[in-house]
Amino acid sequence: MATVRDTTYNLLRDLGLTTVFGNPGSTEEPFLRNFPADFQYVHALQEAAAVGMADGYAQATGKPAHVNLHTAPGTGNGMGNLVTAWHNKTPLIVTAGQQNREMLLIEPRLASRQAVELAQPYVKWSHEPVRAQDIPAALMRAYATAVQPPTGPVYLSLPMDDWDRPAGRPPQVRGVATRYAPDPVRLRDFAAVLAASRSPVLVLGAAVDRADAWPAAVALAERLAAPVWSSPAPERAVFPEDHPHFRGVLPFAIEPLAEALRGHDTVLVVGAPVFRYYPHVPGDYLPAEARLLHVTDDPDESARAPVGESLLGDAGLALTGLLDLLPATDRPAPTARPEPEPPAESSPPSADALFAALARRWPTDGVLVQESPSNLSALRRRLRVSRPGSYFTMASGGLGFGLPAAVGIALAERDTGRGRPVVAVIGDGSFHYSVQALWTAARLRLPLPVVVPVNHQYAILKAFAEFKHTPGVPALDLPGLDVIAVAHGYGCAAEVVDPLDRLGDALGTALAADRPTVLPVPISTEVPRIL
Repeated sequence: MATVRDTTYNLLRDLGLTTVFGNPGSTEEPFLRNFPADFQYVHALQEAAAVGMADGYAQATGKPAHVNLHTAPGTGNGMGNLVTAWHNKTPLIVTAGQQNREMLLIEPRLASRQAVELAQPYVKWSHEPVRAQDIPAALMRAYATAVQPPTGPVYLSLPMDDWDRPAGRPPQVRGVATRYAPDPVRLRDFAAVLAASRSPVLVLGAAVDRADAWPAAVALAERLAAPVWSSPAPERAVFPEDHPHFRGVLPFAIEPLAEALRGHDTVLVVGAPVFRYYPHVPGDYLPAEARLLHVTDDPDESARAPVGESLLGDAGLALTGLLDLLPATDRPAPTARPEPEPPAESSPPSADALFAALARRWPTDGVLVQESPSNLSALRRRLRVSRPGSYFTMASGGLGFGLPAAVGIALAERDTGRGRPVVAVIGDGSFHYSVQALWTAARLRLPLPVVVPVNHQYAILKAFAEFKHTPGVPALDLPGLDVIAVAHGYGCAAEVVDPLDRLGDALGTALAADRPTVLPVPISTEVPRIL
């Protein structure tokens, strides 16, 4: 007779979930024993790294990923990146071990006391099956929940003594809708507003990239002769940044954002929240007389928006639908934004100089994964992303995602056969949040360059301290960190890039290597402005 474990593994095969990310614990061993030869186990040294890798892998493949965590303590380790997966809208199936059912009443060691509540509110669904035989059906429901819009993580707590129990009837593998079209009447209303607009502007979010909708976005912008902004603090690139209509990333505070949109009477937001704000700079949400139209596949995102009229639907389908409804305009097309001035020379170099050098040697089909908050403005100013699926960061604002996500994305590029080069830019503060991911990258022999701007400080926190007038905050300097020694300890190649003109050769060598290469680059300690 088939066991629960047999039926579960067959279901995972049918769903294409044959890659498992995790760090095995005692409560997971009954599930993992005699691990099938047709499955791939991606071993992380810590659960936060496992969740980040799975997130990057899912985003890069465009399919859900499975991450297997330890019971309550391991789930706790992974929670920071689970929060990020929620904000990234990444479809993750998160399973975690639970103690034996026979002992749960007395709360033995490693029992998860309130397992269903532990991961909430940062999962779409959380469940611990009432019966062992319900595990496969619960997994099918978890999959269906994760992939339906708005996509996101789900969580299953699975008792360790369930796996050898006799299985019931296997669940039916069901096809699940992953996109839905906007209401055609309301779509026509939006098109009529845009057609009558004097000066429309587009604000695009990560859902445009997730929907493979760059061509539709470009076509609509050109049809409307409208400038295009990226929504504030975007986790993905949304539009070719070398296109003359592109204006950059909106500031993420209320008053400056409204000021950036001044002069426009219609603001069309597609695939982004309205808006992602931080820090608090009070003011009007929009310029006077401006009207906001909001397209999103997330009803919660629509409900919490402080202004605007909403239309629920897939970003790509909505953009294509609007394009079909809108006539050509006789407005002149926007002129291209000016190129930034060459960075000033200094020793050590500025962040602008570093990223200008990186842009000059950027691989043609490169994928950028970044987590360097204090240097983000300089990075986006100098390195313009021109291809879909080529930029990833965290939507949550929490550190520890970028390095493991880069590992997951590099693995996805290998597993899918695309082979696109992946480059991570990780600040020297962020680097240490999930540094264990380096070991996994080394074991997988991934040619992943990790560029580490080294300023020996939490520069972003110093910038916030200046902005908020909070002098004397402790622990904002990071002396005594040896990035090279850490990299070598995890099995990576490593080289300090100094002077900066060595960056191109070092990057080329790293991309041709058979393991990850950490490239610390000394930069100036100048503290950037928040806005």
